Amino acid sequence: MASINEALEIIRRGTEEILLEEDLIARLKTGKPLRVKAGFDPTAPDLHLGHTVLLNKMYQLQELGHEILFLIGDFTGMIGDPSGKNETRPPLTREQVDENAATYRKQVFKVLNPDKTQVMFNSEWMNKLSAADLIKLASTHTVARMLERDDFNKRYTSGQPIAIHEFLYPLLQGYDSVAMRADIELGGTDQKFNLLMGRELQKSMGQKPQTVITLPLLVGLDGVKKMSKSLGNYIGIDESARDMFGKVMSISDQTMWLYFELISFRTLDEIKQFKKEVEEGLNPRDIKFRLAQEIVERFHGKEEAVRAQENFVAQFQKGVLPEDMPEIKLTVGDSGMQIANVIKSAGLTSSTSEAIRMLDQGAVKVDGEKITEREFIMHSGKNFIMQVGKRRFAKVFLI
Repeated sequence: MASINEALEIIRRGTEEILLEEDLIARLKTGKPLRVKAGFDPTAPDLHLGHTVLLNKMYQLQELGHEILFLIGDFTGMIGDPSGKNETRPPLTREQVDENAATYRKQVFKVLNPDKTQVMFNSEWMNKLSAADLIKLASTHTVARMLERDDFNKRYTSGQPIAIHEFLYPLLQGYDSVAMRADIELGGTDQKFNLLMGRELQKSMGQKPQTVITLPLLVGLDGVKKMSKSLGNYIGIDESARDMFGKVMSISDQTMWLYFELISFRTLDEIKQFKKEVEEGLNPRDIKFRLAQEIVERFHGKEEAVRAQENFVAQFQKGVLPEDMPEIKLTVGDSGMQIANVIKSAGLTSSTSEAIRMLDQGAVKVDGEKITEREFIMHSGKNFIMQVGKRRFAKVFLI
């Protein structure tokens, strides 16, 4: 076991809040392995790098000698976590939950040590609760207390419906901590209310309340919104080495430092040295190469990481373009055509709305120059190579 100070330095890295840190220190001083819980509702079939912010912290605690409890919320997943939602979500079917849970179980061990990780399903204890048990659990909190939650409050004041079962979600997540006798629970900043619910229920049921550790939400490739499959700004941990490498290289230089802090295993001293090198004139791209290689190596191995970088350099730095690039002729007339319509007409996106989204994400290049302006007009008499995303290319002739 590491010393208390060493452990705290590792635990504090990248965290938003530790509630309460004095409780955590007292637990660490006992020298006993702590039960560390993090729950994942299987609401989508794949994990992405945003999920690994929590997984990495679990791995760090695992390396410190603590018991890692990876909770798959197969029961609560059928309710749907209302955190941050402005409308009631349709519940998942048992079949959807089971299918997604199986994928999670396979993917999580790309980060965690399977021999030191206990995978749990909250249906194990939730299915045993009677109607009377649920009523008793619901009686521990008031509607007014639930409406203190920011998302519930906004929906209530704006007249958006809140289903009764949504009030049960934070109570059931809190009850998970009771059933698992958790010492620490990890979660994103959007989960703070639910995590604190666990503390309160443990107190009311005679357990020592867990320490809550919240971590920031990882922004996606756009550098603005949180990473999400629905927003298309994600890097899936099951993606190919080539796609993963290219997506990491597409993030902004500023976003790169957040990724280093939250999902890299580089030491803080190493990251500090990288920043110094950039300040002294090193191209940030060269530092980003190190980040991309580390991430790809973690999920695909060193050989694939090296090959992904070689492919990236060949295609994007040495000007090697796909041999089978289509040639597209478009008639744009005297007034020209907006770039989103050119992209769609060239077959590089399925719709103009997707083209606009790619422009907003900085994923469109004309002859190697990034274009982000939605109103950009392209005129006849031009020919150029247009690139959308990492692998969609076309030679476009405007007439």
